[in-house]
Amino acid sequence: MKIKILAAASLSLLPLVGAAEDLEEIIVKAHPLSDKGLAQDVRVLTGDELASELQSSLGETVAGQPGVRSASFGGAVGRPVIHGLGGARVKTTEDRIDSLDASVTSTDHAVTVEPFVANQITVLKGASTLLYGSGAIGGVVDTETGRIPTELPDEPVSGRVELRLADNGDAKTGAVRLDGAAGDALAWHLDAFSKEADDYEIPGEVESAALRASEGEEHDEEEEGEFGLLEGSRYDISGGAVGLSWVQDGGFIGFSVSTLDADYGLIGGHGHEEEEGHDEEEEHGEEEEHDEELEEEGVGMIGLEQTRFDIEAGLNNPFAGVKTLNFRLGVNDYEHTEFEGNGEVGTVFDNQAWEGRLELSHEELIGFDGTFGLQLSNREFSALGEEAFVPPVETDLTSAFWVGERDLAGVSLETGVRFEEVKHRPSVAGLPERDFSTGSASIGVVVPQNDTIRWSALLDYSERAPSIEELYSNGPHLATQSFEIGDTELDKESGLGLTLTWVYESDGFDARASLYHTRFDDFIFEVASGEEEDELPVFVYQQRDADFTGIDIELGLHLAEMAGGDLDLKLMGDWVKAEVSNPNQYLPRIPATRVTAGLDWQNSVWRTTLKFTHVFEQDEFAQFELPTESYNDVSFRVAREFDLGENALSVFFSGRNITDEEQRQHTSFLKDVAPAPGRRLELGVRLNF
Repeated sequence: MKIKILAAASLSLLPLVGAAEDLEEIIVKAHPLSDKGLAQDVRVLTGDELASELQSSLGETVAGQPGVRSASFGGAVGRPVIHGLGGARVKTTEDRIDSLDASVTSTDHAVTVEPFVANQITVLKGASTLLYGSGAIGGVVDTETGRIPTELPDEPVSGRVELRLADNGDAKTGAVRLDGAAGDALAWHLDAFSKEADDYEIPGEVESAALRASEGEEHDEEEEGEFGLLEGSRYDISGGAVGLSWVQDGGFIGFSVSTLDADYGLIGGHGHEEEEGHDEEEEHGEEEEHDEELEEEGVGMIGLEQTRFDIEAGLNNPFAGVKTLNFRLGVNDYEHTEFEGNGEVGTVFDNQAWEGRLELSHEELIGFDGTFGLQLSNREFSALGEEAFVPPVETDLTSAFWVGERDLAGVSLETGVRFEEVKHRPSVAGLPERDFSTGSASIGVVVPQNDTIRWSALLDYSERAPSIEELYSNGPHLATQSFEIGDTELDKESGLGLTLTWVYESDGFDARASLYHTRFDDFIFEVASGEEEDELPVFVYQQRDADFTGIDIELGLHLAEMAGGDLDLKLMGDWVKAEVSNPNQYLPRIPATRVTAGLDWQNSVWRTTLKFTHVFEQDEFAQFELPTESYNDVSFRVAREFDLGENALSVFFSGRNITDEEQRQHTSFLKDVAPAPGRRLELGVRLNF
């Protein structure tokens, strides 16, 4: 057996497949230089690996990759965290255009990208500001959907159907996609998905031991909603898309329209609603039965609706010196409503946004093959209601960039620059308008030492403009049980980072290690002040210099030929340390160290995986933050493939957290009141045709 990392894309991917000839070249569409190798650390999920990692949210789907975690909020919400950076610093995109949702505004707002319709998901780890703007100072997670066809398919109709059932929360998921051609020039796409679940079961207390100890409270197992079930973790999500393209030898033009409709529990709103019911009863002297009814209805809900229109056009060799010209535009109508536990409307968030990209890939210029690009975007955000902690703000972004690569004495050299203007225009009197000019640059090298060893180094300088949440927040945010206060005087933050990567590839053993360090000047972060406002802890945004240091490691070893199949061992570990200076203190919500060991066995029809993960205790925590206990996770997956001629059927059975252990993610704002699910068994079937 030959295990191989795809050097063409310089991926941090150890597929551990059954034979080298089964490997297919993976094109990293999220980066224009990917066909020649990247100094940047990249992870791509596609095919069987993507199918085995799929979860209800984008963050949970990619959270098993080295250096990547999820800032989860129940079953429906999970935003990616890369190397300890999340929120506005990690950009989530759909076919290279921003998700255009409100997920950066709050940890309870879902990312509106659906992993179940993805062809592949690409994680660009580390600063990606050159291609995607100052919001990508931590990385990018791009979901390639193929909703706008860019070429004519080989078959008149092809697609896949997937169904899944899980016991914990009685979860059900169904997804279908169809791709096809009509005539010699018309390509079309259809997809639809639906997923729902009740509140999921947890192995113990809702509140963590650290929180209970800090409150000096003892648990009463008779108290409803405090043990064995996470109330508010339910969800009901559906959506779909239609796409159409006109494809010719010289290029294509196409569009897609997609919709998303989601209803999910508001975990942090439960206690608030009970408190409101109690206060209202005291004020108005209402009946005791009414107060009890409010307690029963105390879990709030979020109702989210999004309609998105995308258009893309590409030309091949449009004029001399230009290889390709690509235009991409996404226009979004997004609204979500937060309902109180009694069904009344609490707060309405509205986000009208568009983003456009123009990329021109040129022939060799002063020795470099590369891409020029322009990016424009506009966002009109508003929040009305009791939790309107961010005022209405309009944001404009204008930027230009170039990235290029050349061979130099056997070394691949890549570099690039980006300049950006960001303008925030609040519509509330008394709040200042803010304009920011940012610049970013990077230089990287990929050095093949011999046929088995490759080194790479990437030095990058990135600047990020503050987000509207960091500048203008001022009010109670009950979903996260906090009172958030921004700072209109915040300056842009900058980071100087160095990443060193070593890759070893041989017939029976692969290894990859990436060591990174980033020094941030004026790093913006939210931290508890120790004060209270409206009976909520106050969190304030501030700036200090900060250092992030970490390492991602992957090892793949072919152990033996056994029972007609290949037995492989995969090891993975990641560690990150983040602290600010003057005075020295740890940053909040930084993921704990993690190690994983997995065994894969597969032959022509069976594939089995057994994985053990240990997440260490996080005892390096910020002031007023609580530590997070260590935990183990044991998971498995067994899949049986059936050859149906031109079609393929896969039936699989999997289990997660099969030891039913309490698990809390330190990256989650509500980790002390919202543990991860307990034991979950899932049965599924996928048909490719």
